[in-house]
Amino acid sequence: MSDAFLARLAGAPVSWGVCEQPSWGIMLDVRRVLSELTSVGLHAIELGDDGFFPADDTETRELLAEYDSRMLGGFVSLLLHDPSRRNEMLAIAEKAASRLAGTGASYFVTAAVMDYDWRTPTPLDRAGFEVLNESLLLVDEICARHGLTQVLHPHMNTMVETKRDVDLALETTSVLWCIDTGHLAIGGTDPFQFVQENFDRIGLCHLKDVRLDVAARVMARELTTRQAVDAGLFPPLGQGDVPLKEVVLSLEDQGYRGWYVHEQDSALVEEPAENEGPVADLRISVDWLLTDVVPFIKASA
Repeated sequence: MSDAFLARLAGAPVSWGVCEQPSWGIMLDVRRVLSELTSVGLHAIELGDDGFFPADDTETRELLAEYDSRMLGGFVSLLLHDPSRRNEMLAIAEKAASRLAGTGASYFVTAAVMDYDWRTPTPLDRAGFEVLNESLLLVDEICARHGLTQVLHPHMNTMVETKRDVDLALETTSVLWCIDTGHLAIGGTDPFQFVQENFDRIGLCHLKDVRLDVAARVMARELTTRQAVDAGLFPPLGQGDVPLKEVVLSLEDQGYRGWYVHEQDSALVEEPAENEGPVADLRISVDWLLTDVVPFIKASA
């Protein structure tokens, strides 16, 4: 059971400080990240920010093969709610989908941003979400042409942030979702309840733990995302306030056979010593999953 679960567990470059948001921090070398990822037993990863993997698709695939790994998907920020900028958005989506498909990925993970500088979002009303859904459906068409599955990612500081946003987005959109346990919790959505009520909408799961005391300061706009990360917003799995065990067991009991992506957002100001830094936290998270969660998955699952 443990090996089977690990075979469906991927890593996210943001766990090593590789982030799409501007001015985030230093970016570790991709070879170091792949080496640390596979040392813990994970063999799939997401694309990360521009410049992390080689720009050439063939070089990226060869690098992944060298580490017995595969590309799972990639996080794509898109401005979906403004019809006047739709052509620009579609061009960005087309480029991103071509890149992901070229590297062997399966998932196109969409974040609906206020703008490409990640400014604080102005909440949408129902009509705004209906416009956003029109854009999502067009992105779905692009993804289908490239053999990708689009999944909508709720995320703090985006248009799908709070419980109100999530509820409206569920009502007005039809695409699949990437449930991110941490970002749902930050915005006030219970990820366990989400899984229980919306299992048929789930295409991918990002496993992230959160300290809700720090999250409250983020939602009050007292801390930026980067400041919150520095304040310990995202601890190793099992050390925060998110009911991760219940989420995973519910997914498995309902027949989920898809991927999980471990995420513990970090921001690095200097390169950690060997076997220290993000990989140490990754080991804690994987050990927790294998010890406290996997043994409780039903054998028939």
